[in-house]
Amino acid sequence: MPYIETRDGTALFYRDWGTGRPVLFCSAWGMDSVEARGVMADLVGHGMRAISFDRRGHGRSDDPGRGYDYDTLSDDLADVIEHLDLHELILVGHSMGGGEVVRYLTRNGDDRVDGIVLLAATLPFMLATPDNPDGLPGEVVAELRSSWRHHMDDWLIENADAYVGAGLPGCSVSLLARDAVLNSILGTSRLAAMECNRAVVETDFRAELPAITVPALLIHGDSDASISVELGGRKQADLLPDSKLLVYENAPHGLYLTHPERLTLDLLAFAAETRQPHQNAAATMP
Repeated sequence: MPYIETRDGTALFYRDWGTGRPVLFCSAWGMDSVEARGVMADLVGHGMRAISFDRRGHGRSDDPGRGYDYDTLSDDLADVIEHLDLHELILVGHSMGGGEVVRYLTRNGDDRVDGIVLLAATLPFMLATPDNPDGLPGEVVAELRSSWRHHMDDWLIENADAYVGAGLPGCSVSLLARDAVLNSILGTSRLAAMECNRAVVETDFRAELPAITVPALLIHGDSDASISVELGGRKQADLLPDSKLLVYENAPHGLYLTHPERLTLDLLAFAAETRQPHQNAAATMP
């Protein structure tokens, strides 16, 4: 099976399909490399290379019981990119994965990256503070995390319909597909789930987003119950220097399940727009 060993000795499972220009997917909180598989298969069918990996404590990767902060997680991402020697890369971060994408760029630069896609990303800052009054109250989130120790299943069942947009026009997700998401999260290391949630809620990316200069495509549903487009996509667009926001009407947080065909088309269009100038120039030289 394909694994890489990170700089701290953690083994990460990854999927690497196709041989074209690379698109690397960073999954949502509690999800693994299976999450984007439908869109990945679509991209391979269009001649691209699609890659995803299991975050530490998720899926088939090691569960070391540590390293669930964004610095370590972005270093894991850097190790995957370097191991596979990826260039001209499009990075796609769904939900929590958006933070890994941003922190990777601010820690490693963009020499290998042509553009990023932030898909329903939990950015720029989720926690309520005096200068971020629309965020989530810290004590409420801490209590929720504590409840997950023994009652994660109850919480997942209560929030499943909102995740897949049950009842929204065009959001028809089978029970089998919905339950696969629940089982993925339920099977994630409980410690990893709790500490990754802490990182998602408490990490402030507001100072980092303006430093990113590669093109950024922002995709957010207008019915996202995990992070609203006002708290997420619109604030990201205000902070990123070179960004475009697409708002999907009647769309929830689980966009891979509800809007896969549209996502594929938007990713292909973005990839076509984001080739580095030196590559285009080289292509036209005699």
